[in-house]
Amino acid sequence: MTRLLIIQPDESDPVGPLGDWLTGAGAELDVRLLPGQELPDLDGYQGVVCLGGSMAAEDDATHPWLADVRRLLAKAASKSLPTLGICLGAQLLAVATGGRVEAGPDGPEVGPYLVSKKDAAWTDPLFADLPLVQDVLQFHTDAITRLPPGAELLASSPRYAHQAYRLGRCVYGVQFHIETTAEVVENWAVECPDEAEFARPGALDHDKLVTVHADIEETWRPFAQRFVRLAAGELEPAAASQRTLPLA
Repeated sequence: MTRLLIIQPDESDPVGPLGDWLTGAGAELDVRLLPGQELPDLDGYQGVVCLGGSMAAEDDATHPWLADVRRLLAKAASKSLPTLGICLGAQLLAVATGGRVEAGPDGPEVGPYLVSKKDAAWTDPLFADLPLVQDVLQFHTDAITRLPPGAELLASSPRYAHQAYRLGRCVYGVQFHIETTAEVVENWAVECPDEAEFARPGALDHDKLVTVHADIEETWRPFAQRFVRLAAGELEPAAASQRTLPLA
């Protein structure tokens, strides 16, 4: 059994359908809801998934345990442990490994959107088989404004360029959500009405959300299955980056 550590920073963002996709692919999930449950050591886990949350990636004054999450993600990256950060998780991973996260200069990105693959994605073990343009669900006010050193950009969008990235050979961050349900997003819209106003008209209607989540499952369930295979050692990680410093 491939054992995955699931870090849940916020009760409002559970692992949801993503959990079903992971277990359906043969993974065993150890979900830790913070701050009530402690973060374990990484020994005994074949992979890590860090979910989203309403707090900022460096909001340590209000959520001091975020520093522990960043340390654990930095350790996972340094050990080349297959890792997937989702929304806040991707931001925490970016900060933990030398990137930068700031309030999005173009305002919140909320609702169903499309992101497109970048060149590096076509040879990536998780992203290569995704369509050129993928359905995702956005709900964030902060943005990754600088990727960690050496990170490969895998997906982008017109408003915020850093939508998905890979660090090293098997550590990933996605700015968007793939784990939500229509009901979860509807609850976020009620809890965060100021942010929800940035969604396109009708984008958060129930029927629209049901449809887009069906599209998300079609695209991202196979992605989750590939992540489990990567963590299990059945899928070869990405080739080491061939980028070099310019000659003097």
